[in-house]
Formats: sequence, C-alpha cells, structure tokens
Amino acid sequence: MRMKMISKMKYKLLLFIFSVGIMAIVVGCQSKEQNQSTEVGQISISEIPLEKPMDAEIKHFDLVAKKETWNIKGTSFEAWTYNGTIPGEEIRVLEGDWVKVNLKNELDEPVTIHWHGMVLPNVMDGVAGITQNAVQPGDTFSYQFNALEPGTYWYHSHQNAFEQIDRGLYGALIVEPKEKSYDKDYVLMLDEWTIGENNRGMMNMMGDGGTPGEMDSQMLYQTFSVNGKSAPNIKPINVNFGETVRLRIINAGYQKHVLYLNDHPYRVAAIDGKDLANATLTSDVLMVAPGERIDLEFTENKKKDWYIDSPNAVKESEDIQIPVNISGIEEKSDASYRDEQNLIMIDMTNQGNMNPIIDNIIQKPDVEYTMDLSAGMGMMQRGMSYTINGETFPDTEPIQVKKGDLVKVTINNNSMLDHPMHLHGHYFQVISKNGLSLVNPLVKDLINIEPHEQYEILFIADNPGDWLFHCHDLLHATGGMVTAVKYNGYYSPFEIGGEYHNEPE
Repeated sequence: MRMKMISKMKYKLLLFIFSVGIMAIVVGCQSKEQNQSTEVGQISISEIPLEKPMDAEIKHFDLVAKKETWNIKGTSFEAWTYNGTIPGEEIRVLEGDWVKVNLKNELDEPVTIHWHGMVLPNVMDGVAGITQNAVQPGDTFSYQFNALEPGTYWYHSHQNAFEQIDRGLYGALIVEPKEKSYDKDYVLMLDEWTIGENNRGMMNMMGDGGTPGEMDSQMLYQTFSVNGKSAPNIKPINVNFGETVRLRIINAGYQKHVLYLNDHPYRVAAIDGKDLANATLTSDVLMVAPGERIDLEFTENKKKDWYIDSPNAVKESEDIQIPVNISGIEEKSDASYRDEQNLIMIDMTNQGNMNPIIDNIIQKPDVEYTMDLSAGMGMMQRGMSYTINGETFPDTEPIQVKKGDLVKVTINNNSMLDHPMHLHGHYFQVISKNGLSLVNPLVKDLINIEPHEQYEILFIADNPGDWLFHCHDLLHATGGMVTAVKYNGYYSPFEIGGEYHNEPE
C-alpha cells in the first residue's frame, strides 16, 4: 500500500537517479567566499516581548498532532494530521483578534506549527532549531499572536518539514476582514500524493509529459488532491445565483498547480494575503506556486452547474475537478478546458494595484544581498544538492541586518528547476523581473523563480529575530536551499539537532 510520505532512503535514491539523468543540463553556480558574521547578539529572541494588551480577548484553539487513517481514490493509508483530518481543522478568526493555539503532540516524532505568511513575533514562528525546540512526543506548546492583517494564511509543521507536511500536517488559517466584499468563501488546499503508479520516465519528463521546472518532484507524485480528496470525491462549492464567492486557494504541495474556471469571469482579490484593488475581470488560467496563496472572487451568473478543473500538462491534473453547484439548478455543464483552443496563463504582475510597503524604490538600500540559486550533484550521498551561493544550509551565508534597514535581494535562478522562495516574518516588494521594473507594486512573502529568471525585491527589516528565507519546494529545502535573515544584536538560544532532534527542513 502506497503512502504519501516518501522515506528519506527512497527520496535519496530517487533524487540520485534524477540527478544522474539531468546533471548534464543543470547549470551550477560558482561558490563564493562566505563572510558570515560570528557576532553573538545580546538579546535572546525568546526575550522579545509579546505586546499584548492586558484586556485583550483571546480566541482559543486546540490542535492535536496525531495519526489517522485517510483514504484517497480508494486507497487507505496512515496519515499524520492536526485534529484527525486533512487538511487540519480550519482556524478562522476576525482581523485584530488575539489567537492562542495549544498544540499537543500525540505522534512518535517531534513536531511544530509554523504560521505561513503571518507577521508575528519571532519566537512564535514555529521553526524547530531556529525559533523554538521541537515539541516532543506527549508534550504541548502554546502559540499566541495578534491576527492583525486579514487574509489567507496556512499552518504546517516546520520540523522535518519535507516529510511531515508530506504526511498531512497542514491546515488553513483564515483572518476575515471586518468588511467583506463577498457573500461566501471557500478554502481550496491543493496537494500531491504518492498513490497510484508513476509511469513517467526521464525522457517523458523532459518532453511534453511534464511541467517545465519540476522534473524532480514530478518523479515522486502520482495523485493530486483538493482539501484531502481527489475527483470525484471533492466536496462541491455551493452557491446561489447572483452571489459573490471568494475562493481562497492555498498550494500545500511541492508542485505548481493550475486552475481553470471554465471561462467563468473572475478577478484576483488578493495574493499572499495582500489585497488587490481595481483588478479587472479575467477568465485566464491561474497558476499557484508551492506555498503561495491566491484569492479569487466571482459572481455567479451561470445557468448550469459547472466545475473548476486543471489544464496541467500532467495526467494527475485529472484528479482536480471541483464541482460548483448552483442552488435550484440540476443541469450540469460539460464544458472543459479540453474544449478551449487557446488558454492563456494569467499575468500576476498586471492584475491590479497593491499598496506598496516601500514608496521610494530607488533609494539606496542599507543592505544588498545576491542570492544565486543552483542545483546539482550533492556530496556525501545526499543525492541532489540545492544551493544558495554554492552552499547548503546551515552553511549558507545569512542576510545580516539591523532593525530599520532597507534590504535589497537580487535572486538569480541558475538551475533548470523552479524555486518558490519564501521569506518568514516579513513582506517584500518585487521591483523588477529579468531587469525590467514592474509598473504595479507586487507585495508578497513568496515568489516563484523559474529557470534562468531574475527578480529584485526590497523589504524593511522591522521584525527582529532569526527568520528563514528558503525554497518552498521542500524537496529543495531539505536538500539545502535555505538561508536566514539575522538581526544584529539578537541571537537564537535554540540549536539544530541536539537533544530535541531539531530539524527545521
């Protein structure tokens, strides 16, 4: 019986086979001298105060990490879950709420919870060995933070993250706005599994049967899911005629996913939790990168039930077929992306206006960092190695900052693979792509860098601590594509490994 989680031995074997097949075409980058600071800060991140008003009302949630039997496409397997379901129990609060989540670990291995996309105090970030010790079997840990900004977020383990998220340890965190632009909203969490047979050989992967930039991860997964189920068992979106619906799409997997609303007009309402204004209606195909969140809104005007599907280049895309059922209508539309001749991928840099976090983008930054991403053969039987400036974590050079710095990062992808780079604890502003300045501000916490692309981003160092900056294709993160933003004057008292067996990736 096949399970989603791929053992480390199988993972290394598959990556070794993959690396032998592509090492001739993967472009590496030259190692650079490292100038990593050895300065020890004066303030422990655990001593950064949590500025909570004494009279703040707190919304309490309990999450239990435990094993559960799960079934997808008729195959039952042992999953790891928060509160017994995949995705884990949804946490939904109102903007401005104070949130307390009590985690209890009933698994046989240590776990954590990372609040992906949330800007919160460093010690609440949930990264084992960086911001806390992993929660041991039988132990508990409480997370507390202020849900200041409305938006779509998610939570997942950041202890041995590649394997634990792969087993099912993730869920949605929704911060609702006080004033809504929609009547209903639905969360769609996308993922991949190792259920079924993978007949995709190396030559096929490099031809029409695969998606460019994802040759490695596509060797591993054979089934796609939406909210833990595959078609025809995906729960429908129920809507009344004339209602406005927000779809909160979260990619919890390690591959890009594409969705097509079958020519139904929609607008992009938010990206990575940040609202877009004045977005025009479109019916283009939507692409969501690993770790990314995109909110759509549409007003129901169809006279037949319809469905959302995936015009991806791989066979597993047939598993994604999301019914949209209109109240009082029984007739089902049989339209599909297969009926369309020329599907166009949406351009996220030209969808609307986002409020910039940095008005003067031409001012001289206080810190500049070049991040060269590469992939190639690893050392010491690690299979593939995914590097930043020629090094793998924890030997990568951190981005050393002080509070208040304006930081510019130039990211170059020198490999043949996609790298969705995610920054913890901060939002950044994308200012250029491939040397061309963006007309409209794009504010995110994750940007997918396709092969041989370059992006320039700016962020303000306004949240002290130690924060990861890593690839959210966690196949790549566990292979070394991780660095950190480190604030001068602060230090982490936690260590990777040690008695708590801390494994952030």
